[in-house]
Amino acid sequence: MIKKVFRQMLVTQILSAMTVMICMLVDSIMIGRFLGVDSMTAYGLATPVLLVFAAFGSMLSAGVQVMCGKTMGSGDMEATNGCFSVSAALAAAVSFVGLIVVLLFSSPICTLLGAGKPTADNTVFFLTQDYLRGFIIGAPAFIFAQIMVPFMQISGNRTRMIVAVIAMTVADILLDILNVFVFKKGTLGMGLASSISYYVAFIIGIAYFIKKNCMFKFKRALVRLKTCLELLKYGVPTVINQISLVLLVFVLNKVLLEVGQNLAVAAYSVISTVGNICYCIGSGIGSVALLLSSIFYSDEDKTELKRLVKTMMGYAFVLDIILIAVVIFAAPALVGLFLTEALEAKDMAILGLRLFSLSLVPCALNTAYKNYLQGVNRTGFTEAISLMQNFLFTAIFAFILSRFLSTTGVWLAFLCGETLTLLIIVIAVWKKSGGVTFSTEAFSYLPDDFGVPDEDCLEMSVATVEDVVSASAKSSEFCTLHGESERNSTMISLCIEEMADNIVEHGFTKDTKEHSVDIRLVFKGDKRIIRIRDNCINFDPLQYLELHNTEDLAAHIGIRMVMKMVKDANYVNSLGLNNLTLVL
Repeated sequence: MIKKVFRQMLVTQILSAMTVMICMLVDSIMIGRFLGVDSMTAYGLATPVLLVFAAFGSMLSAGVQVMCGKTMGSGDMEATNGCFSVSAALAAAVSFVGLIVVLLFSSPICTLLGAGKPTADNTVFFLTQDYLRGFIIGAPAFIFAQIMVPFMQISGNRTRMIVAVIAMTVADILLDILNVFVFKKGTLGMGLASSISYYVAFIIGIAYFIKKNCMFKFKRALVRLKTCLELLKYGVPTVINQISLVLLVFVLNKVLLEVGQNLAVAAYSVISTVGNICYCIGSGIGSVALLLSSIFYSDEDKTELKRLVKTMMGYAFVLDIILIAVVIFAAPALVGLFLTEALEAKDMAILGLRLFSLSLVPCALNTAYKNYLQGVNRTGFTEAISLMQNFLFTAIFAFILSRFLSTTGVWLAFLCGETLTLLIIVIAVWKKSGGVTFSTEAFSYLPDDFGVPDEDCLEMSVATVEDVVSASAKSSEFCTLHGESERNSTMISLCIEEMADNIVEHGFTKDTKEHSVDIRLVFKGDKRIIRIRDNCINFDPLQYLELHNTEDLAAHIGIRMVMKMVKDANYVNSLGLNNLTLVL
């Protein structure tokens, strides 16, 4: 079931990761083909500012995924709404401040980015300033779109995300065409086109959050400093990741200006733009891994965490191997979308793009794993990987190799930096596990005392009534082996049989999709915990029993009987799955 959810989430997460990148790609193509090399250079110089805003949005998004993974896993909707309220308030505050700062101080910002002084003959400076002014108008929608994604993933509202991405892309393409051929506002118009398209995606997304049946509620009383600090703490590794990227772009621009001048920066703009689209696979896998690992870690579910490690690494390797082949073959055509003149810059970009693509597999593996580590509270390791991967090693290799290989050395630095980072990760895992191993248990990187011992946990999947009967018998035998009385063993097996049978008999018949039920029975201290998870339509048995309260003792007898036997019951719907936890 989790593998299927992973695939479903991955598709929408990759597409949502492209919400910003697709606009940047379209802008790059239109700027490179119709506005010239100077405009392309200006676009490349403005990239660090775009990444700063992306860093804040990513920080909030990551914080939401970790925090909500924990609160939804425990069924605490009050804390979940607190996270939702704080993230919305922070997004509004920071986007407004950023908007004012960039508009008021665009001139010194452009100089700091490497565009030089605002002199009459410095065309690049004014082109950079124009793009920043146009782009910054869309900063609020840009940031809000990023934090809406995890909430829509949690609620299972994935179709709306895809619609928002498609609408945003279409709007950006149309507005860019209008800017080039009708309004002719140059880089300013390109920035404004992106801003408007972000608002299109934002409006489609926000429509869900203002519905009465939205599971998330904004409550001003829940905007508290403690929640704010907790959310930011969970997002710190992502901030370090994004800041590292900003620093890397800044350093590489400096190195390329030294060894290849403006043509090299223009070539790097093409490579980084195509690269950002390629990165969407790795970042999409990482985002799914972050949310799922947070939920499973909160649930102390070692089995699902190990399965997650295997699944995410498999997808990262296979998808990026395919992507490398595509990029190497299509490099001339991809570069040709951006640059129609400046033959030297085109040749430089084609070679650079092919060499850069070789880094995609280690990059995807590093990205998926560091996001997983963030979800299982290994934040120190996550931050170290981000710094090594996205700045330190690549910058060092670029500086050294460029001395001997000029711009080719810069392109090779991506592969060298990512590979060295991956090697250090593997060595760290081997050191913790006490030997050379590639087992999912070792790469789960969990504390030795995490969760319950394997012998105290019984996990089963059922798809038929016969499976339910078998699971009930296995649970009874499991309880007996753990010293439970016959009465308690019967109660536990009866709870499992009644709830699972109810799902199979009624939930499976509501649609034509393939369904299954995952059952987990855990002995933890003096508690006996049953978790039942299914992928049927939303159904809260606790709410159902409350809404259908009746004097008829025979009505809903199965659910009523179970609720009388358990000490505590909790239901939550997350990731489009029903999750019921019973404590006996």
